Formats: sequence, C-alpha cells, structure tokens
Amino acid sequence: MRVFPTLEAFAAAQGSALGTSEWRTVTQQRVDAFADATDDRQWIHTDPARAAEGPFGTTVAHGYLTLSLLPALCAEIYRIDGAAAGVNYGLDKVRFPGPVPVGSRIRGAAELVEAVDTPQGVRARVRVTVEVEGRARPACVAESIALFLPPS
Repeated sequence: MRVFPTLEAFAAAQGSALGTSEWRTVTQQRVDAFADATDDRQWIHTDPARAAEGPFGTTVAHGYLTLSLLPALCAEIYRIDGAAAGVNYGLDKVRFPGPVPVGSRIRGAAELVEAVDTPQGVRARVRVTVEVEGRARPACVAESIALFLPPS
C-alpha cells in the first residue's frame, strides 16, 4: 500500500505507478449476487452447466462487475491520509479486453495518469488495469476519475 501524507504529495506522483492490489478470487456466488442486483442474468454468467458448453467453457463475471471492483482494488493500492474524502467523478476509456472466468483470481494495477488542482480539491485520473492470473490479456482497463477533497 502506497500512503500519501498530503494531497500535494499525491499530486506530485503524477505519471507514476501506484502499485498493485492483492489477488482476489471471483466466485460464482459473487457473480450471482451481481446478476441479482442488476437484473443481468445472462446464462454465460449464471448457468454453469450451459456455460460449460459456451464460448468461454465456464461462467464468466460481468464486465460491469469487474469494473465495480475498482474502488476496492484501489483501496488496497493507495491511500491519501491528507484527504477528507474521495468522490467518484467519472470514468474514461473503459474497455474489457478479456473475460474473467469464475474461479479465477484478479488484481488491480494502478497508475496516476493526471492530478489537477481545482477549487474543490485534486481531480485525479487513475488508470486501473485488472489482471487475470495466468492470462496475458487484462479483464478491464479503465481510467477512473475521482475528486479528492482537502481536509476541513
């Protein structure tokens, strides 16, 4: 975990790798819970028997499930002690180059692409690459944009 004591120290890391998260296993239970939460119950995600005969040979995580894990992955990668809060601002350039087979392990690798001072705080663009253990292609590459608020 990379810890930044201030927003200024974080902004100064622009252009550098922030680190990687721990590996975590994507379970069928998590995929099913996401399917229930989003009403996206396509068989490639939720029907292991049918998916075994499908294009991936097993069930796979939803791309948006993988994307939704970015905050948790980043929380393992870096922390800004000098920020009162971080607020999601948006996403740019989201891609899902490869599947996440159920039972596989993923981790995030983050890079601080840009840090801009604004009247509200520091707006940061962090490129997160979600890797699948043992696979050459990442599952997701996204630029997450957050606004980090200064302490009161």
